[in-house]
Amino acid sequence: MHIGILQCGQSPAQLKQALGDYPDMFMRLLDGRGFTFAVFHVEAMQFPSSIHDADGWLLTGSRHGVYEDHPFIPPLQDFIRAAHQDGVPMVGICFGHQIIAQALGGTVVKHPAGWAVGTQDYEFDGATLRLNAWHQDQVVALPPGAEVAGRNAFCENAALIYGDRAYTVQAHPEFDDAFVQGLMDTRAKGVVPDDLLADASARMGQDKASPLIADRIEAFFKQPRALVRQDAHGAA
Repeated sequence: MHIGILQCGQSPAQLKQALGDYPDMFMRLLDGRGFTFAVFHVEAMQFPSSIHDADGWLLTGSRHGVYEDHPFIPPLQDFIRAAHQDGVPMVGICFGHQIIAQALGGTVVKHPAGWAVGTQDYEFDGATLRLNAWHQDQVVALPPGAEVAGRNAFCENAALIYGDRAYTVQAHPEFDDAFVQGLMDTRAKGVVPDDLLADASARMGQDKASPLIADRIEAFFKQPRALVRQDAHGAA
């Protein structure tokens, strides 16, 4: 199955050589699952010629806000709406989660409660899954047809399922602790409160459920109706 990665942002330059860019991380996360990949750097206005250039689309994270005025955001939202209308499956992570929601009629804001950084616990279908996060923005109003598939007390809409057309997660299953530490070292100073950084440092090394989210991404791309039953309606 051929997956197009829509790259919406970039890893800090100081981290790329050792830890890779965002598409590299998703290829590692989904390695061995029968996918081939093509990367389109949409942040740099490199768009596919058609929503049918891949069997499914994966939208990455970004340091940008989806509500900000960047040239790539309007055409990306048009692409999302076209793919959704034609039933080409999409997976969105962090910024990808947010821009799919916004493009389809939801609301995303810079959340007044502040940041989620590092290891966080989420409830997915009655199970607690531990994942790395790095965000201040949140989806605060759902688009029509979206259902909550994952949440915690800080982020009520932490994962969404849109029938068999889109599956999105606010957290970062592709981020390991080394990359989160790198973000803390390169992007957090003067931006993220010191107490949150201290807490994130204290939780480093805890096992993450990234492989389970990779399972769900694989299931969604290959058999989306099965994931709809599991995430939106309880265990199949």
